[in-house]
Amino acid sequence: MLRLLSVLTLLQVALGSSSLLEPRKFSLVARGTNLDGSLPTYKNPNASIEDRINDLLPRMTLEEKVEELNAKAGAVWAGYQMPYEKLTFALTVGQTYLMENTTLGIPAMFQSEGLHGFTDNGTIFPSPIGLAASFNPALLSSVSNIIAMEAEMGRVEENYGEDPFLTGEMGLAYVTGLQTGTRRNVTAGGSGGIRKRMAATCKHFVAYGSPMTGLNVAPVAGSERDLRTIYLPAFQRACSEALAIMTAYSAYDAVPVAQLIQIHEAEGNLHVDILTDILRDEWQFPYFVTSDAGSVDLLISQHKTCATRECAAQMALENGLQGEMGGGSYTYLTLPVDQVAAGTVNESYIDEAVKFLLRTKFTLGLFESPYPYPDYLSTIRTPQSREILLQMEEEAIVLLENHNNLLPLSPNIGSVALIGPQANRVTFGDYVFFNASLNGITPLAGFQEFLANVSSSTKINFAQGCELWSNDQSGFEEAISAAQASDVAIVMVISSIYADFDEVLTFFISSLLFHLVTIFSHLHGRKDQTLLWTPGTNATTGEHVDLSSLDLVGAQLPLVEAIVNTGKPTVVIFVSGKPVSEPWIQAHASAVIQQFYPGELGGLALPEIIFGAVNPSGKLPVSFPRSVGTTPIFYNYLNGMRPVSPGFIEDNGTLDFGHQYVLNSPVPIWSFGHGLSYTTFNYTDLTLSPASIGTSDNFNVTVTVHNTGSVDGKEVVQVYLSAFVSSVVTPVQKLVGFQKINLAAGASQTVSIEVQSSQLAVWNLANQWAVEPGVFNVMVGTSEIAFAQTNLTVTA
Repeated sequence: MLRLLSVLTLLQVALGSSSLLEPRKFSLVARGTNLDGSLPTYKNPNASIEDRINDLLPRMTLEEKVEELNAKAGAVWAGYQMPYEKLTFALTVGQTYLMENTTLGIPAMFQSEGLHGFTDNGTIFPSPIGLAASFNPALLSSVSNIIAMEAEMGRVEENYGEDPFLTGEMGLAYVTGLQTGTRRNVTAGGSGGIRKRMAATCKHFVAYGSPMTGLNVAPVAGSERDLRTIYLPAFQRACSEALAIMTAYSAYDAVPVAQLIQIHEAEGNLHVDILTDILRDEWQFPYFVTSDAGSVDLLISQHKTCATRECAAQMALENGLQGEMGGGSYTYLTLPVDQVAAGTVNESYIDEAVKFLLRTKFTLGLFESPYPYPDYLSTIRTPQSREILLQMEEEAIVLLENHNNLLPLSPNIGSVALIGPQANRVTFGDYVFFNASLNGITPLAGFQEFLANVSSSTKINFAQGCELWSNDQSGFEEAISAAQASDVAIVMVISSIYADFDEVLTFFISSLLFHLVTIFSHLHGRKDQTLLWTPGTNATTGEHVDLSSLDLVGAQLPLVEAIVNTGKPTVVIFVSGKPVSEPWIQAHASAVIQQFYPGELGGLALPEIIFGAVNPSGKLPVSFPRSVGTTPIFYNYLNGMRPVSPGFIEDNGTLDFGHQYVLNSPVPIWSFGHGLSYTTFNYTDLTLSPASIGTSDNFNVTVTVHNTGSVDGKEVVQVYLSAFVSSVVTPVQKLVGFQKINLAAGASQTVSIEVQSSQLAVWNLANQWAVEPGVFNVMVGTSEIAFAQTNLTVTA
């Protein structure tokens, strides 16, 4: 019956959809050609994309359409560790088969993770949370442009921080840098003039970062107002031009994101469907939407809103989910026989889904340029890539504390103790392959290389002190001796731990070859993505790893305490993919530095910062709580959310009781936007142009920034806004603009930042965006400190 339906469909379109008497366009056997010998429109690179889609779709059988929607032919997962030559060979063989050995010759898209860049020995950049710390969209766009060149053939560490505006701007910079350009042998002006070199896939859409109990994949609770004001703005800003979007695993407001919601306003059901009502109807997003691995199956196994694969496939398809990624049971394979033929799914839904996928492929120019480039090695790890990488590594480092201006150290200080389990280890965090970490440089090697390059006689006294994964303090004596023998101690600690040697041996017999690699990676302090997922591996990082504490693990805090108690000036460096909740370190260390998971030159960027060759300019994209019990903690909290009557525990154990909280504080250790410099900046002449606007008018914030210190430095000018009165509860403040500038010592620069009227809007009681008349406070500074402020008046 199914085959008969497919043949009848083909017969109809071959003869002409409006009448069986119209001339046939193509042969039923050779559907990739035209009967009159002319070039099929879908193969014409100069035809418009929509014409190409409309010509190709009727030529496809139902089975071919469904295969397009599966991550086996339409979009193939290629994120496997292998050498260049094997990767390009595999892609070429697979693509050649699809192009030359199938009737229609539809190329596949190849998908891979891009958290740190092109991981098959491409340049490895810092994690996204580190990239965001640079507050430099232009630099980030250069980073993603390199990633695209090399590959062109939020979990906390995976996002750009807690602020919707920063996330939107940095996300837009990344998407733009990744997609801008045209694949080789593709005419830039063809297909209606729309061409992109790569398809950025924004994920996870949407509201994935605030799950109940903080557990990955767990449901997210919230209202439509929360969805509109907190979660969606960053996606709309960053991803409107992206060629693909990946949905979240989770449910929002008790409805799985991948599931269709029928709206019956007459019955009082005002639920808004995320993928259809918002993404497609409101935003008019025209490209490909894919599931995450196995997420359609979760409608059955986790969300329990479907009992069968057929139900899950129908819900996902009719909700506008075009691709079903691997990792599940490929529920879409039920569509041809079990659903379309049975009459439970209309083939028109499949047609619409395929159109979105084809639109992405035509925009990429895959039909004209489907293969890896033969000279791909010339685009990998170039000198330009290394230059951009090093700049990003430098700008992503955040100086959190610098008591008595201990830093920067003199390159000829005499001796420095480099201590801690991270001091001689390369740690990139999640989503890198083992071979990628081999290109990294450890901090110990970085310090040695830097000091050698500046002909310094400074001695490095190294002592690990403790392991990452235990409370064993047997190495403390060596670390204390190293500190006592040095002028300054630097302690490097990390929020992530990995398997130890004994655990590796436990699994050695079951997989000899695999664990030879595992043992090697342990000995060199490295773990790759596959190893982090190995059963029995201790890890506090990774997509599937959830924490109940943000404190340092094992003996690391006691190690820091022991070194500080030597009386030597002590610098503590956090290396992590998330905030670390250690207020004792903030209060007692001489200086504190945050390095979110770095790229391969992170070990070299650290000594550049510490010895003053580079002035730190990073700012925190996320606030640091005092303990997990004070979370969630973010700067843009709603008015009335944070009364403060703190308590605390003194060093001698005395309990000083408060109310918010009894023995702690809801105020973060360091807040969003915080980051120190080796120079000082002063802000003057803050003006608004105009200072009074209508509800649809934009305005400019202008301020003069002075470098009042003795060294050159980069400063991030941050503009925040808050309403004095509004119809609904709004944030106490929110970021509405920022710009990074470079100022020579003694110099000044006038900066003007435009603020859009839409940034003043609230999702009002009528469930509409509206700019309400009133008075707003405009502040320049950080989320903690106002350097200058003034008022803006909005009139009706």
